[in-house]
Formats: sequence, C-alpha cells, structure tokens
Amino acid sequence: MNRLLRSVLLMVVTGTYATQTVTAQDIHLSQFYETPILRNPALIGIFNGDIRVQAVYRNQWNSVTVPYQTGTFSGEMKFPVGMSNNFVTAGLQLSYDRAGTSRLQSVQVLPALNFHKSLSADKSSFLSLGIMGGLVQRQFDPTHLTFNNQYTNGRFDPYAPTGEDGRLALRGYSYLDAGIGLSYNSTIGENTSYFIGGAAYHLNRPKVSFYKDPGVELDMKFTFNAGITVPVSENVKIIGQYNQLHQGTYSEYIGGALVGYGLLDQGLESDRGIYGGLFLRWNDAIVPTMKLDMGSWEVGMSYDANISSLRTASQTFGGFEISLVFKDFLNSRNSTLEMTNCPHF
Repeated sequence: MNRLLRSVLLMVVTGTYATQTVTAQDIHLSQFYETPILRNPALIGIFNGDIRVQAVYRNQWNSVTVPYQTGTFSGEMKFPVGMSNNFVTAGLQLSYDRAGTSRLQSVQVLPALNFHKSLSADKSSFLSLGIMGGLVQRQFDPTHLTFNNQYTNGRFDPYAPTGEDGRLALRGYSYLDAGIGLSYNSTIGENTSYFIGGAAYHLNRPKVSFYKDPGVELDMKFTFNAGITVPVSENVKIIGQYNQLHQGTYSEYIGGALVGYGLLDQGLESDRGIYGGLFLRWNDAIVPTMKLDMGSWEVGMSYDANISSLRTASQTFGGFEISLVFKDFLNSRNSTLEMTNCPHF
C-alpha cells in the first residue's frame, strides 16, 4: 500500500496520466478559449476592446467520486505603444483546483505580458510574443486517506498509525512557474479572421513532491492553438477553435465550432447574438456548448458527455462548466478600437 500511495501521489503531482482514464494535473477546461493565459500567453489581448475580465467554473465527476472543482478568474488590459500600431497587453490569471477525497488542491497566481507587433498598415495582422510566470501552491489533506496499516483482522482503526507519517513530510508546498508563447493573427478577405499559435509551459522545470526526497521535475507542457471566424451570411457566422497539448506521456486534443446568429438586425457587426455548437475532446468527451452575447457581457455553458472507458462508471456523465465574460472600451481612450480584426465571441 505504501508503494501504491507513493506512485499515486507522484502521478498526481507530475501530471503523467494515461489518456483513457484520468487527466493531466495542469488545469484543463472545455471552454479553453476563455482562459487565454492558460492556453497560450500570446493570445491575451486578441479581442475588440481595452479590457476583458473572464471567470470560469467547472464541476466534474459527480457521478463517480468526490466532485472535482475548478475555478478561474483572469483579467486583461491593453496599452498602446507610442503613436505606432503596436500595443502591449498585461494580464493576470488566478486559478483554483480541488480534486478527490484527499482534497488535493492547486492555487495559481500567474501574471502575464504580451507584446503585439503590427505587420500591416491596416492593422489586420499581428505577431504576438507573450510571457507568464508566477506562484503555484499545492496541498492535500491526508486525514481523509486510509492505509493498509490501519486494518487489523479486516477491521479498520482510524487511530492506528499509517506508516506514512515519516515519509509524507509535507502537506503543502509552493513553487515558481514560467511559460512563453507566440501567436499570429490576420484576416482572409474582409471578414474572415484567424489565428495560430504555440506555447511552452514549466520552462524552469519546477520540482514537485510531498515527500522528503528532492522531488520530481514537472514535465514541460507544449500547446498548439488555432481559431477562425467565418461569415456565412449577413447574420450568421461560424467560430472554430482548436487546442492540443503534450506533457510527458499525456496528450490532449480538443476542437469544435460554434454557429452564431447576430441579433438586433445589425448583421455581422452586432455585439448581441446567440451561439450553439459542439466540441470534441478526443477519446474523452463530447461537449455541447451554448453562449449568449449581450454586448459587454457574455455567458457560456457547456457539459462534458463522457465517451472514454470511464463511461461505464460515470454513465456518460462528465462535467458542467459555466463562464462569464466582461469586455469593454475605456471611456478615457479608444486607442485600441478596432486595433485587431481577430476572432472573438
């Protein structure tokens, strides 16, 4: 049991998972496009407006075990660079994640900075370089775990020594983390816009462990990102999003599209609309998604229908997710108004 516990804890903190049964330790969300710093720091600031604030909440695996809960809150603000078409975006990502009976939790505070270099006079193409770095804190509650040393003749004694007291030296620890990303966004014709990008996380290879040993280096994570917005008619457009990541032996592929209908008879320029679509996390879940655009405010909802080998236990029930977004221009300046023709909801 001691070896088993050690193996489980090491897998949890290193994020080295089998793709069919569990997910990576790094936070993952079905509405991944609402957490750009976690997706790629070079994607912050790619929206029409001066400021954007986003919050996402996820509740997963209610039908299988103690629910896994994830909450994120992020903010972005743009700053023009002199009289040029270039600009800088500053951002901050706050994240909280709690998993399982042991209440294994992770708290992240990740500032980010992104520089957007204009590549065209009409402000339709930008090359962006983003960096992020901050503090991560992890902890768990061993009082909710049971060990084989606590069983005598088939009876469980919660007061019996676990045999792990001298080995599980820490209930929590902190480390610094860093990442970098690059993205390019541009247009095709007048109304079709797209972006592509890639990022690398855990550049400093932080060591993670609840044991007294020196710890295990956290594998670097690499992501590839893409998105496109295609107008279909005067009021209808399709927004496609794709994301993939690789960390150690774990890989994840998720993509899909939303079909949007503009309201108030303003055509494609309308900032009011309703969206519906479907995403697929390969070999894991089908994710129906809806979104309502109310100008400065946006609300999105999605649900993971599990299709992995875990569906026998989960009965296809996965996770519910809701997002809330606020974006706007500052009254004091409209310096970034129509600064980029980029995919946006």
